[in-house]
Amino acid sequence: MKNTAVTLIQQKQAGEKILMLTAYDYTTACIEDECGVNSILVGDSLGMVMLGYENTLPVTMEDMIHHTRAVSRGAKNAFVVADMPFMSYQTSVYDAVVNAGRLIKEGGAHAVKLEGGAEVCDQIKAIVDSSIPVVAHLGLTPQSVNAFGGFKVQGKTFEKAKKLLSDAYKIQDAGACAVVLECVPAKLASLITEKLFIPTIGIGAGDGCDGQVLVYQDMLGLTQGHTPKLAKKFADAGALFRQGITDYINSVRDGAFPTEEHSFKIDDDIIEKLK
Repeated sequence: MKNTAVTLIQQKQAGEKILMLTAYDYTTACIEDECGVNSILVGDSLGMVMLGYENTLPVTMEDMIHHTRAVSRGAKNAFVVADMPFMSYQTSVYDAVVNAGRLIKEGGAHAVKLEGGAEVCDQIKAIVDSSIPVVAHLGLTPQSVNAFGGFKVQGKTFEKAKKLLSDAYKIQDAGACAVVLECVPAKLASLITEKLFIPTIGIGAGDGCDGQVLVYQDMLGLTQGHTPKLAKKFADAGALFRQGITDYINSVRDGAFPTEEHSFKIDDDIIEKLK
């Protein structure tokens, strides 16, 4: 069944967990879609896992459109959500609507995601009024890494927890169809989930959220360097990749590949005439 903003809300109402993973290319999107994820997030995390940046800040609209277009070709049933990159929506409501429209029209996304609470409600409302679904993002918002002073858990004090809950209400009122809660204490995330009628998608926010999302490189053991605490490795695809590449290298060097099985024939008389 085709997943939409409406079906995600229906899943929350039915108590069914929402399954979301990141993807940044056609092949990965095809596999995730075939496995039955409800939603694919084309995250600006591609800046780190695909482009090698330190954080998400250098990612451009062109980067996001390019990768979203590839993912949308592979996702037949999943609800494709594309991140709005840093400074594509903070500058003005007008810029937010124009750039959201580009991710839908040029990238083929079904919805856009932007970070922030009360301060971006005008943008959320304007984008939704333009018939574009919006997924909000609260808690650790990676585009604010410099303001936060690093990647830190959010909402641990009373005042900060109160603001997170207030922001959740405000983004819902502005028209968001779902919200990602990142690096939020589990009990606070559960409370927010209970209070909202829109789905919550957790990442490092405990099991009380309506759904979960992970960066696929983290959950498949493909991450280079440090793996964040919030991620669980469900397979060691990195080891499989390394073994396959090593076997390929050794086979070519030893002359074991390619064999006749992997080659194409031509009549010997043609070769003789060419000599």
